Amino acid sequence: MKGIILAGGHGLRLYPQTLAISKQIIPIFDKPMIYYPLSVLMMAGIRDILVISSPEHIDLYRRLFGDGSALGMRFDYAVQPAPEGVAQAFLIGESFIGNDPCALIFGDNFFYGSSLPELVERAALHRDGGLVFACYVKEPERYGVVEFDERQRAVNIEEKPRHPRSNYAVTGMYFYDNEVVSIAKTLRPSGRGELEITDVNNIYLRRGMLKVERFDEGIVWMDTGTPESLLEASNFVQAVEHRQGLKIGCVEEIAYRKDFIDRDQVLRTGNLVKDNPYCEYLRRLCGTDSPGGPAE
Repeated sequence: MKGIILAGGHGLRLYPQTLAISKQIIPIFDKPMIYYPLSVLMMAGIRDILVISSPEHIDLYRRLFGDGSALGMRFDYAVQPAPEGVAQAFLIGESFIGNDPCALIFGDNFFYGSSLPELVERAALHRDGGLVFACYVKEPERYGVVEFDERQRAVNIEEKPRHPRSNYAVTGMYFYDNEVVSIAKTLRPSGRGELEITDVNNIYLRRGMLKVERFDEGIVWMDTGTPESLLEASNFVQAVEHRQGLKIGCVEEIAYRKDFIDRDQVLRTGNLVKDNPYCEYLRRLCGTDSPGGPAE
């Protein structure tokens, strides 16, 4: 399965922070925002990643990840000339996807939970139709909202409705078979002038080929595209990491535990900076407490 991270857009809700930098580079506590959705794809076992961003920002991601070999992965990059809808990602990424199924995740979405690794590993095995996740939210009118029938089966998804028919919002993480490229080609721009991911989902739904899985209460989902939600996510990560002594969204650790890279590759990153908590964490992961030295 291929993975796409959508890291475009103007980040207007985070103005003026985004005047000179891509939104998805802004840190959530101690890591770039994009590390967190990337870590989710890695948990799913996905090693081929396409990062889509704007013309002025795409080189930031090339500098951040390179070819992906430091993580035992392969990264490609593509430009979205203008933000013309989430579903445009499948048209931009058509050659990257090839004949494979694919997962799409928003570069500003944050997911966390003890059951999340198992959940996304299972999702990456999905080969027929589409699979999306729904989360109970207080303000569903901000999202694509799932309508359920009396038997709790999904029957419709409405984008940013004025009068939501449930409190379940579709999160920014989607898994599709290869048919998604053909479906995206049939779309017409919505009233907002965008190719809507909700239209993709509704086509799968009408075909009886969309599975909607609800998050349990143990999974946290945040859209970190506003100053308030960005601060909330940073505080959450800091609190969990401080209490548990474990890092959230540490891509080198995930790559190591998934056998994408070996101990020496982790240490190369861990030894980059001597007095840095992130690098110190990587050295401890490898059984050392100082650059180049064994743990006492």
